[in-house]
Amino acid sequence: MTVSLDGIDLVVFDKDGTLIEFGSMWSGWAETLAGALHAATDRPIEAPLYAMLGYDLDSRTVRPGGGLASTPMARLRERTRDVLVEAGLSEPDAERALEAAWHAPDPVGLAHPIADLRALFGRLRASGRRIALATSDDREPTERTLAALGIADDIDALVCADDGVPVKPAPDMVLSLCATVGVAPARTAVVGDSPADLRMGRAAGAGLVIGVLTGVGARSDLEPLADVLVESVEALAGP
Repeated sequence: MTVSLDGIDLVVFDKDGTLIEFGSMWSGWAETLAGALHAATDRPIEAPLYAMLGYDLDSRTVRPGGGLASTPMARLRERTRDVLVEAGLSEPDAERALEAAWHAPDPVGLAHPIADLRALFGRLRASGRRIALATSDDREPTERTLAALGIADDIDALVCADDGVPVKPAPDMVLSLCATVGVAPARTAVVGDSPADLRMGRAAGAGLVIGVLTGVGARSDLEPLADVLVESVEALAGP
């Protein structure tokens, strides 16, 4: 299936789960963090941590509504501290454990593209369309990922979780990108793998909201929110 982008001048992509594999970036990170926090606290912290993250250890998957699906890193750290306090640690002890265990995933080594992104972006740009990115990740690792994948120069605008813009599912990221690029929301497509991505597009008045099945959202999660649902971003290769 190829998606028609008639009437669309700007395509706004999510990053993790849409352009790069979600599991390779975040599953190992969740497990490593759980192990480090267990060692730092001498408490079996894994079960409540995974519950907060929405992470299923058996299947190594993330629930769409879980913390890993669309929560900025700074907020994830706060929520992890809350988990530690609820497990019986004092706030100072919880903070010390976080200082010892908290880390960000490797934004280069763990970034595995879902498709040939340079070819995809090349086709979109050749058709006269602009490209933007709206991510719940922070700017520094996002920029490193885009540079490593060789697509940084193809992206006209970027908004990240630590840019001070209200995050998904609020419409602000899309509206900010539209203002930056100079394209109306009605002529913008929003592409994402989570309900938060699609709700953001809807709230912004995007002309086309596209769900992809390569990340955290199942068909049943995304179909009610999307104008069209596709297997991956490769479906955007058409004119």
